[in-house]
Amino acid sequence: MPKLYQEIDKTILKAIPNPSKEAYEIKIKIPEFTFLGVKEQPDFATVFITMYPSNKIVELKSLKQYSFHLRDIVVSYERLINIFYDHLIEVYEPQRLRISMICNPRGGISAKLAIDSDWEARGGKEQFKDWMGRPDNDDWSVLM
Repeated sequence: MPKLYQEIDKTILKAIPNPSKEAYEIKIKIPEFTFLGVKEQPDFATVFITMYPSNKIVELKSLKQYSFHLRDIVVSYERLINIFYDHLIEVYEPQRLRISMICNPRGGISAKLAIDSDWEARGGKEQFKDWMGRPDNDDWSVLM
């Protein structure tokens, strides 16, 4: 039975203590991210998460369970990326969080959405400039 976006459960997400107090970056790729679009048709996307952790890091099994939980949620991808972002910020309290969602084509149109906690419009200080001036900063082919 499909559920509405208000039923997305952030308590599925679990944190574990950050094993280091040194600065580092965590990159996570979810290549089979699925959810129900507003017409209750399956939508597919690849999600890229970049996190500069503070005291907590992502427990990957819980992130996987959270993403599976979204498969029965009726939501637009514009709303979904914002909810996903808010939940990750609340649970992990990272120094920086960037999420990019590359949605598979539907009806001949595809979309890419991104949110970065560093953006001034999101309350950030714009201290990290790595996202500026590059056409696609989520090209992980160099890392894979």
